[in-house]
Amino acid sequence: MSYESNPILDKLPKHLKQYIKPQNYEHYSAIDQAVWRYVMRKNVDYLSRVAHESYLDGLGKTGISIDHIPNMYGMNRILKDIGWAAVAVDGFIPPSAFMEFQAYNVLVIASEIRQLKHIEYTPAPDIIHEGAGHAPIIANPEYAEYLRRFGEIGCKAISSAKDYELYEAVRHLSIIKEASGTPEEAIEKAEKHIETLQENMGTPSEMALIRNLHWWTVEYGLIGSVDNPRIYGAGLLSSIGESAWCMTDKVKKIPYSIEAAHTSFDITKPQPQLFVTPDFAYLSQVLEEFANTMALRTGGLQGVEKLIQSKALGTVELSTGLQISGEFSKVIAYEGRPVYIQTQGETALSYREKELVGHSRQRHANGFGTPVGKLKGINLPIEDMSPRDLKAYNIYEGETISLEFEGGIRVSGQIITGTRNLQGEIILITFKDCTVSHGDTILFQSSDELYNMAVGVEIVSAFNGPADLQSFDLTTHSLSATPERSKKTGAIGKLENYYEQVRHYREGINTTISRNKVFKEVKEYFPNDWLLSVELYELAQNSKDRNFAREIETHLELVKQNNPKVGHLIDDGIALVRKAGVIH
Repeated sequence: MSYESNPILDKLPKHLKQYIKPQNYEHYSAIDQAVWRYVMRKNVDYLSRVAHESYLDGLGKTGISIDHIPNMYGMNRILKDIGWAAVAVDGFIPPSAFMEFQAYNVLVIASEIRQLKHIEYTPAPDIIHEGAGHAPIIANPEYAEYLRRFGEIGCKAISSAKDYELYEAVRHLSIIKEASGTPEEAIEKAEKHIETLQENMGTPSEMALIRNLHWWTVEYGLIGSVDNPRIYGAGLLSSIGESAWCMTDKVKKIPYSIEAAHTSFDITKPQPQLFVTPDFAYLSQVLEEFANTMALRTGGLQGVEKLIQSKALGTVELSTGLQISGEFSKVIAYEGRPVYIQTQGETALSYREKELVGHSRQRHANGFGTPVGKLKGINLPIEDMSPRDLKAYNIYEGETISLEFEGGIRVSGQIITGTRNLQGEIILITFKDCTVSHGDTILFQSSDELYNMAVGVEIVSAFNGPADLQSFDLTTHSLSATPERSKKTGAIGKLENYYEQVRHYREGINTTISRNKVFKEVKEYFPNDWLLSVELYELAQNSKDRNFAREIETHLELVKQNNPKVGHLIDDGIALVRKAGVIH
């Protein structure tokens, strides 16, 4: 994968780099550049009045140009000064990966750009949303720290198996919806599939809840007072339609609170309500309040059960600091507490996010099971026993012993050795000729395979992903195919050529073209195209060619009559030209 790295990107783990793809700046057509320019000119004009002050300030600080689609390399040269970086990614990526990028101070940007017919809004990630929406606000240090912290906590949120199914369906829809030539029935089928999934999600997972928080803050957040809010959410900053709609009384404004986590959203429709935070610091306060409800901080039986339901790689941390990473398949409970946990398949053991030597996924290829809790009838947990205590209870190398835990778990065998942390506390006991049972049920039995029993009186944390990122091969993503972009031919090639000529004229690259001739041919061959005529109108106004400007206006009125849906876009484009002093 070829992309220009920098010190921030160098720190990314391998499994995140798999989502990065080249921006291929040369693939942007003149029509793409015109779409970017129209949206940005309209945004800057309108958002200068309703966006948080960090927006306009951030445009300059992050290298976002009004006239040109941003080049990722150029953005990175500027972003590094505020401690961030940007990468082009493969459209929709898993939510946990998206958030983990944020945790590394990396802004992910989908390099594709919306089609002209979706100029106001697209549900698919695109460079207008990511670049013009997210990037400017991170120039605000307080907000940037919120974003980083959100990523750090969010990537540990536990998903459900249904979350991943929904992610795959949304990703599929975003790809086919923006692809030219997709049959309408294929789009309708994909949308119906998503609706069915959304209606049958069951109890929301942690990831679903924290995605709601992300949506109502990072994507669709308002800041200030309920009566006089300003925009900071990237979804609003990048949608020329919804940024205006959201400021009307038709959209309910609600004081931001943790309740936003339990408020679902529909990515395909304008939002009926929005949340208003008094300031950026309050966002972090609510985030910490939510994090206190996550298995990351509560652990326990519920935490293990969430991991089992996720059917994905996760980690539990015991009170000794020992971390078990794998796909959890079973938990035995007693009086509301987990007394035995079991993984299936490859499992790794770690301490403080570093894999224990000799306890890789290759060593525990067929799963790992261990009791959790106190020994029956003994108040002193094993983890708190001194060497003298351990010897007194025969928990000592060479001793054959039967340990009975609260909840009926029994471990019988000969102790071979113990593994200790740097503080000298025992975190793992290894047996041979070992049998592990729960009542009459044998959980493990072997005379030749060593058994490793984790030490820990309780599960203090449970979270998504492995404790040590090096323990597992997480590079499973296949980049979606990027269609070859050969030089357009036929009608679309001719239209792109006209856009390019007008662009070159405006930028002084080639001022010999006849604007009147281009207009005449566009009017004849592409009577429904409106954006190029708006650009020609701008040139006519700038050169004070009143007759040519009036001729274009007459034509645009006809376009509006034939296609009323673009009428407001044309009117806004003309209004921007007439406010040329504000534009430039």
